[in-house]
Amino acid sequence: MIELLKEFFMMFLSTIVDVLPIITIIFAFQLFVIRRPVPNIKKVCFGFIYVLIGLSLFLLGLEKALFPLGRTMAEQLTAANFITESGDLTLVSWKDYYWVYLFAFMIGFSTTIAEPSLMAVAIKANEVSGGAIGIWGLRIAVAFGVAFGISLGSYRIVVGHPIHYYIIAGYIVVVIQTFFAPKLIIPLAYDSGGVTTSTVTVPLVAALGLGLSETVPGRSPLIDGFGLIAFASLFPIISVMFYAQLAEARSRLEFFKNRNNENKKA
Repeated sequence: MIELLKEFFMMFLSTIVDVLPIITIIFAFQLFVIRRPVPNIKKVCFGFIYVLIGLSLFLLGLEKALFPLGRTMAEQLTAANFITESGDLTLVSWKDYYWVYLFAFMIGFSTTIAEPSLMAVAIKANEVSGGAIGIWGLRIAVAFGVAFGISLGSYRIVVGHPIHYYIIAGYIVVVIQTFFAPKLIIPLAYDSGGVTTSTVTVPLVAALGLGLSETVPGRSPLIDGFGLIAFASLFPIISVMFYAQLAEARSRLEFFKNRNNENKKA
């Protein structure tokens, strides 16, 4: 217990050092550029204290739980005695890693649903659009994109394909979709790719990629272990725009059905 408190105290000091530049810039602009006192200074100070404590606890939790958990799961799912009865991984094909792809999909979906930054963006998008953009609709669309992207990225690590082929092909799809997707959703879709690379998703995904690259024969943790975050950022853009295109197509179909019914009645 004492050792844990020491680690928390060291993490708290490190967090203060990291957050201090942000606090300095905000207060400097408020006092010397805007030249007005900070409103609700007591609430702001208490808020910063809560942020420091919360970040410290979260970072300590990452170090103690999420990073080891992601790596351990990757090692267990790619263990020779789990993948094949013979225990010889040289005879295993990419199809035998189906549990890895399923785990990557599920962990990508669940961590994205729990992502605080995505919740904030979804709530604000719902408010600004007057309810046209659903909170859960956006969160689920982004979660499916991240889940598919991480599964595809795990497949890439297993087979050893160069990452730039996948990224280039993905952005080609994004560019094409941008011309056809509703204008309302395009900026939000691009932002959705960024909010997924945040506090909950990144630690587990990074640990999963490194764990896979260390256990799959012939893979390098430095070359193959990283890159899953790029998939987690790219495919939500595609999934959100696809979700908007489906919603638009559905509304058009309902419009034409209603008009045909009105014509029949007339």
